[in-house]
Amino acid sequence: MTAAASPPEVLRAPLVVEFPFTRSLGPVQSAFLTGLREGVVLGVRTSGGKVMVPPVEYDPVTAEEIRELVEVGATGTVTTWAWNGRPRPNQPLGTPFAWVLVRLDGADTALLHALDAPGPEAVRTGMRVRVRWAAERAGAITDIACFEPYEGAEAEAEAAPHDGVFAEPVTGIVAPARLDYTYSPGRAQTAYINALSEQKTVGERCPSCHKVYVPPRGACPTCGVATTDQVEVGPAGTVTTFCIVNIKARNLDIEVPYVYAHIALDGAGLALHGRIGGIPYDQVRMGLRVEPVWTEGGRYPDHYRPTGEPDADYDAYKELI
Repeated sequence: MTAAASPPEVLRAPLVVEFPFTRSLGPVQSAFLTGLREGVVLGVRTSGGKVMVPPVEYDPVTAEEIRELVEVGATGTVTTWAWNGRPRPNQPLGTPFAWVLVRLDGADTALLHALDAPGPEAVRTGMRVRVRWAAERAGAITDIACFEPYEGAEAEAEAAPHDGVFAEPVTGIVAPARLDYTYSPGRAQTAYINALSEQKTVGERCPSCHKVYVPPRGACPTCGVATTDQVEVGPAGTVTTFCIVNIKARNLDIEVPYVYAHIALDGAGLALHGRIGGIPYDQVRMGLRVEPVWTEGGRYPDHYRPTGEPDADYDAYKELI
């Protein structure tokens, strides 16, 4: 009896997607964040008389512009909560804490932030809390370090009018966005990646429509059937369309302008993306025949360069644009 062959190992690797998100602030958000820097919490009053914290610039009911700023208390009431037993990097607290929605005294809506509590048994809906201000404040939501339990009763205070005028107002923010997770490309793309290490490009053919997908997807999106028949394509291909990049990307050591193109490798049923090199950017054209130039170590094509062959006829690639 012959033992069954073990299925190929499916790749898994950590993946981080991050970028700085830069935005300018209108007068309401500017006043709100500048107020936090100064230890003041500002909301905005809607046309219906409700006080919203955090403030918005347009009434969610009528969509009209709203600008009436009001100061609310730094104490409030928890309206709902969830325990976070395993804080992630860059979250407000490094020890387990509760995410809470807090309706600050004088406000009609709730603000989401962290509550520093010893455990979930110490948190309840309706508990009183107060702002713990950060030691150093710069005009960001992190100027509220967190909330902490507060024994005082809810005050009968109403939101007090505030002109929102501060010295050196905050007019813009840069917020880092980060997504950190483990990615598995699946069976089909694992085979594709492993083939790249041998300087080969492998796709998969649909048994129904016979289209060859590169990179493979594991299933045909048109026919809805699994694609298990592996097909080596290329290495040469045809530029079907392209764009000229004039903005230099951070951490990418490529001089602008350069060309990024759709390239239909010979035998493939759709085009993949690739950078074009070895030719002036203004000489790249549809129909240009190209071949891969592999990175050092041969893990993947660094770019594609002209093969010197005559351009492909438009009819040969018009369905792959």
